[in-house]
Amino acid sequence: MSAAEELLRSRGLRVTRPRLAVLDVLAGGGHLEVDEITRQVRERLDSVSTQAVYDVLGALSRAGLSRRIEPAGSPARYEARAGDNHHHVVCRGCGEIADIDCAVGSAPCLEPGVAHGFEVDEAEVTFWGLCPGCQARRSADS
Repeated sequence: MSAAEELLRSRGLRVTRPRLAVLDVLAGGGHLEVDEITRQVRERLDSVSTQAVYDVLGALSRAGLSRRIEPAGSPARYEARAGDNHHHVVCRGCGEIADIDCAVGSAPCLEPGVAHGFEVDEAEVTFWGLCPGCQARRSADS
């Protein structure tokens, strides 16, 4: 049994070819849109519907095996890194997304001053700026 099969079973999910293929795509890293995930899954399986990929991504997210992020003005993206409360930085120029680890030790962002009765288990912080490539293009244009 492969590690991916064991991972799915450990989370109470059936092992299916689409689930294995999506896990494999996400394991490649990055913050991928559904269209890109679907394209890569089709390279592995030939035939899979976009809806099937959405269904798999939903199941994986609910099981804590993937994370869905939605930077403002962008379509939803998915990543394999889940459950560690990391944050993201998004380039305003090209849309590149990178991970930013939360504070070392405790996660102060999980302790809001007033939680209004909510049990907070995740904070989604998005930093915005220009990636090195866009900074270089800006400098070259000046």
